[in-house]
Amino acid sequence: MIRLANIKIPANLGDGGLEKAAARALGVDAGAVGQIRILRRSVDARKKPRVFYLYTLAVEVRDEKRLLERGFEPWTEPAPYAFPGEGKRPEKPVVVVGMGPAGLFAAYCLTEAGVPCVLLERGQCVERRRQDVDRFWQTGALDEGSNVQFGEGGAGTFSDGKLATGIRDGRIPFVLDTFVKFGAPADIRYLAAPHVGTDHLCRVVANMRRALLSGGCEIRFGTKLTGITIRDGRVTAVTCSGQTGTETLSADHVILAPGNSARDTFRMLREAGVKLTKKNFSVGVRIEHLQKDVDLAQYGQAATLGTLPASGYKLAVHLPTGRSAYTFCVCPGGQVIAAASQKGGVVTNGMSLYARDGENCAGGLLVGVTPADFEEDVLAGAAFQDELERRAFLAGGSDYRAPAQLVGDFLARRASVGPGRVKPTYRPGVTWCDLWQVLPDFVCQTLAEALPEMEKKIRGFADPDAVLTAVESRSSSPVRIDREDFQAVGIRGLYPCGEGAGYAGGITSAAVDGIRCAEAVYANL
Repeated sequence: MIRLANIKIPANLGDGGLEKAAARALGVDAGAVGQIRILRRSVDARKKPRVFYLYTLAVEVRDEKRLLERGFEPWTEPAPYAFPGEGKRPEKPVVVVGMGPAGLFAAYCLTEAGVPCVLLERGQCVERRRQDVDRFWQTGALDEGSNVQFGEGGAGTFSDGKLATGIRDGRIPFVLDTFVKFGAPADIRYLAAPHVGTDHLCRVVANMRRALLSGGCEIRFGTKLTGITIRDGRVTAVTCSGQTGTETLSADHVILAPGNSARDTFRMLREAGVKLTKKNFSVGVRIEHLQKDVDLAQYGQAATLGTLPASGYKLAVHLPTGRSAYTFCVCPGGQVIAAASQKGGVVTNGMSLYARDGENCAGGLLVGVTPADFEEDVLAGAAFQDELERRAFLAGGSDYRAPAQLVGDFLARRASVGPGRVKPTYRPGVTWCDLWQVLPDFVCQTLAEALPEMEKKIRGFADPDAVLTAVESRSSSPVRIDREDFQAVGIRGLYPCGEGAGYAGGITSAAVDGIRCAEAVYANL
């Protein structure tokens, strides 16, 4: 097959124009073109209102040898990833803590290699979890053990299911193929900004669970890690609590993938002597615009074609104060969701379904925070997050409604009294207020300076009717569990991994990190 890059197709044609475009690029008749495989597809809106789909293709064509002699680039199917090893069976099962992407893929790879695993998840299976989350959104009745943060699939299950990542790693195609194998849309293999959507993700993680169980993996839901036993610099056991009480499991290898909301786990690790380090993180708000306004700003009049995906954005500004603000986890056609995991705190996040057909575009708008902003305590960042969430809870009315303000009112520093054109999507509801009285001054001041700068990049971003909802505080972990050769510093057999441990920034990178830790475990069995 021949690889063709930068193939432009008018947005109104999409995949339907591929055969003619490939033939034209190769200089052959359309009849000479055989199978076409899409390797990558993105949207090129740099010359709007002329908007194109931009493709990289692998094309089967008659008389391929002659075309290769003319200088066209050959393409062959890359060798698939294979877990490095099979057949080792340790005396004790590998304990995997956490069923987010890192823990899920670590357990999956080890189980497929025949290694017995016990998978501990403090939350519930995704079927029950969906019921618990929906009840919370409708009534404000929070289950601290089963919510948006804790449960099968991790926090990413209730999100947009974004799979785009900044890392480069040969394991990424395996991650994508595994998602497709268990029910994700096949287009995630080639889209420049792939996403699964919460509706598909719930099915995917449930199917992965069934595969783990059929492979012999033991899964314990509603089971929280409460202690780690370390002797002579090596893990020897873990203690966990579940429905049947407290239990100690003998273990030589423990993969620790706790997620970034497991503050009690961080405290336990510190007391056990595990080395933690403060790291940068971010806090801020969710911002909602009308999706049609974002589409118009990004696509121009091509937005009316009906053939383009709901558009998002990625913005960052660095201010003279030394602070920075940026957008994060933008959910086109999505909504702002209640994502608290502790009683007495309000946390927001973004979510959308695969179709991305909601009325609003919901994005995180965050301000960078550094260890220099806090006292020496390694968990000071987590305490800062906790304090912001409690302040938001009180400002919202102490019933899990979230404090909200219109952008126009925020910039004018006056309290909002109701919505404009943009209706907030957060459930159980919002309380209109002045966010300057809720968030720290440096956060508000940075957002106030950043909004006009972002308006210069995307018209309408600082729309006075756009809605700000607080607080977005769980974008990343405020600590890192220090590791060397994938094992915790000074502790053999303990493998911190994923976003909560400070080594990933999204579903794909967390999954890859889990696979790498599984490889390290296997090598050390």
